[in-house]
Amino acid sequence: MIDTIDNYIKEIESFNSNNKDEIEQFRIKFLSKKGIIPDLFNQLKNIPPEDKKAYGQKINILKNKALDRIKILKAQSESRQEESLINDLTLPPEPIPVGSRHPVSIVRNEIINIFSKIGFVVAEGPEIEDDWHVFSGLNFPDEHPARDMQDTFFIEKDPDVLLRTHTSSVQIRVMENEKPPIRKVFPGRVFRNEVISARAHCIFHQVEGLYIDKNVSFADLKQTLLFFAKEMFGENTQIRLRPAFFPFTEPSAEMDVSCTLCGGKGCNICKYSGFVEILGCGMVDPNVLESSNISSVEYTGFAFGMGIERVAMLKYHINDLRLFFENDVRFLNQFKGDVT
Repeated sequence: MIDTIDNYIKEIESFNSNNKDEIEQFRIKFLSKKGIIPDLFNQLKNIPPEDKKAYGQKINILKNKALDRIKILKAQSESRQEESLINDLTLPPEPIPVGSRHPVSIVRNEIINIFSKIGFVVAEGPEIEDDWHVFSGLNFPDEHPARDMQDTFFIEKDPDVLLRTHTSSVQIRVMENEKPPIRKVFPGRVFRNEVISARAHCIFHQVEGLYIDKNVSFADLKQTLLFFAKEMFGENTQIRLRPAFFPFTEPSAEMDVSCTLCGGKGCNICKYSGFVEILGCGMVDPNVLESSNISSVEYTGFAFGMGIERVAMLKYHINDLRLFFENDVRFLNQFKGDVT
């Protein structure tokens, strides 16, 4: 048996090829589950006890020889391939073009960077969630329309397992596991059963924020969002807060920013109003705090959430949200210069 292994070692040492397929067949022959080396290991149980040590050592030498030989041949093959590309006269004279970050990734990173300047840190959570973290923990009543099949993607018709409709679910997870002060942002992908159009999609991305501490007020919320708007869209950006209703905040508001696409003159994106809604916000409802074991008497806080695509549309003057999902190279090439 030792002589057989020695013959395999000689075969490995003499094998030479620059062909990837031949190298792969060589690897399969010796190292696959049904290859020579695993088979030799399986035969170890039939070797007399006094010969097992020498036999095992010999197999390990064989295995290491095979691994090293394959590694060397693959490196040589890749090096020759690179050389052939360098010497390929049919290639264009310019350097091979590099890719670019997706505009959604660029804006996501920029939003996170802006809030990091004022002390917010990032937290993330799962996309497949349960009812408590998406609805119940956020003070959604049982009859709320967001729980309906036509608004939410449920998994296998299980009412307790669903694709999250907002990253607010991460807020609950953070409040359940951390004590105030809490100052965090939650970026991520969310899913809603909506008709796809220039203004809406069934998949999109959000960044939500949460700040909980003693004596947090609505004025703190307003100044935080004004800082964000000016950092993102420019010093001359105007904002307006309109009363709204969300189950998890009270009082609640929707924030608009002056439309960068039309300069306030009116267009299809701002519905000819001169302003575009980019986020919802408000003071965290006491019920939400109490459900996460945070005293609503001792602590207050605010929360906000925005769609990244909506912000990107304003920042880059894009008038159709569907462009973010079509992967048209002509569209994506416009963002090569921005590596945020």
